[in-house]
Amino acid sequence: MQIDFSLDEIQSVVKQLLNTNGLKKVITFHAEMGVGKTTFIKEIVKQLGVNDNSSSPTFSLVNEYETSSGETVYHFDLYRLNSEEEAYDMGLDEYFYSGNWCLIEWPEKTPNLIPIDHAAIHMKILENDKRELTLIN
Repeated sequence: MQIDFSLDEIQSVVKQLLNTNGLKKVITFHAEMGVGKTTFIKEIVKQLGVNDNSSSPTFSLVNEYETSSGETVYHFDLYRLNSEEEAYDMGLDEYFYSGNWCLIEWPEKTPNLIPIDHAAIHMKILENDKRELTLIN
């Protein structure tokens, strides 16, 4: 699936994404800094039914949220991770295989820990402040 959108269309794009048949719960996000990964993830978290304010887990690496239906959502920002070994020592692989939603920014920091069966979202900035989103599910 490929969608071009502006930030004011983000709610409908996330809704379309979450209605994708067979969408996997582990989703990696691939984009340069500043493209809007965190903004997009915040909208996903909101539409999954999390009532708390979500933010980037830049310094803690992971934020945990609970949806109104009791599901757990993990948001990872692995940018500041020093090594894959550090991620393994922290038990990040246990999160990834937990069966819960895992939304992962900078997954290239832990290529050997990401489950093979995951979805990937690639984003890039287009002209006129639009974004291009490509989902590989």
